[in-house]
Amino acid sequence: MKILHKHKDKLLEAEEQRKDVGFGTQITDPATRLVNRDGSFNVKRLNTSRWAKLNLFNRLITCSWQRFIAMVMVVFILTNLLFAFFYEIIGVQHLHGADLSTPTTRFWDAFFFSAQTLTTVGYGRIAPYGFWMSFVASIESLMGLLAFAIATGLLYGRFSRPIARIIYSENALISPYLDITGLMFRIINERSHQLIDAQVEVTMSMLEKQPDGKTLRRYYSLELERSKVSFFPTNWTLVHPITEESPLFGISHEELIANDGEMMVLFKATEDTFNQMVQSRTSYHAREIVWGAKFASILVQNSEQVISLDVSKLSDYNEVPLFSEYVPKIKEETNKQSDNFIG
Repeated sequence: MKILHKHKDKLLEAEEQRKDVGFGTQITDPATRLVNRDGSFNVKRLNTSRWAKLNLFNRLITCSWQRFIAMVMVVFILTNLLFAFFYEIIGVQHLHGADLSTPTTRFWDAFFFSAQTLTTVGYGRIAPYGFWMSFVASIESLMGLLAFAIATGLLYGRFSRPIARIIYSENALISPYLDITGLMFRIINERSHQLIDAQVEVTMSMLEKQPDGKTLRRYYSLELERSKVSFFPTNWTLVHPITEESPLFGISHEELIANDGEMMVLFKATEDTFNQMVQSRTSYHAREIVWGAKFASILVQNSEQVISLDVSKLSDYNEVPLFSEYVPKIKEETNKQSDNFIG
């Protein structure tokens, strides 16, 4: 039997037009952040498999260099300690050239013989004899070849993985903009490589109470004054003009915090070294939005004929009144109609 609908249901049409960035509408806890400042998603998966939790390849590719080197050294030392223990069980006397005078020298000779076997160096001072000693040494040699092949692949993956080192200002600002008000934040490329065709998408998430009394999370795309630039050599101040079409029009700072407002930012560009797309993410919670401020200049004046930027001043701002000469008098009556009008 066929199920036919002559006309589209209004609820279905509303659902199809609903903006959603992937978090859904059911996350309504005001204390829950969607995207962390470092760009990671504030999501924890429960009751997953052990392999899914381990996610070893991704961890080794994305972790810091300090942690990666530390993990490699720990695995190398533990592996050699394990095989040195096996050699001790078989008997270090089966290692020609080993110093058997004391237990300490006997153990360290077994340990360093393990390191030479694992790396296939084989200086020749110590050599195994006997079936079991040779068998364990051959197994260790095979493990060493496989382990260093994996380590080489991981190193190549880390070096060949393009990363966008984008620094974001610590706060977003509500600032005077032209003859209205705008929501602003500032970014800069920390590295010296070139980024081209850079574009930014900004989405505002807020809790809204429905007519039936149920609270849902809604998402709104914030239209930017300029969402794409061909070149990104200096800093870039992203501006969302707060006009009557803006979801922030007429909302006060207190209301935005009460509605758990969060501005999610997605940056994408093409990196010239590998000619690949790179991306970066962050978010600004309503508590991290400063009302009535303007970014300070980060340009540095010098005698050299080159543009100089002080990256340490990226987040510096000065407090300014919102309702100043930037706001035309024609809007004063509209301002009085709203208790905390911001634009």
